[in-house]
Amino acid sequence: MRDVILYVSLVINVVSMFGLIAGILLHSGRGGGLSDMFGGGGGAALGSTAAERNLNRITFVLALIWIFSLLGVSFLLPVG
Repeated sequence: MRDVILYVSLVINVVSMFGLIAGILLHSGRGGGLSDMFGGGGGAALGSTAAERNLNRITFVLALIWIFSLLGVSFLLPVG
């Protein structure tokens, strides 16, 4: 049973890692990113758009999932 939980944690860790990488790469820097990709660049001076706010939330949740799955994997790995 421990092995099954370990493999599920590893899969969650890898999936959240790739999602986190994609989320970070989609963020806008100084004028690019997801908001400009879909035509929201005109409102960049007014603050972040809804897409950027949602992307921030998704990236934050993926980071939490990745951290907790990493902790779970580290506790489940056999010692020695």
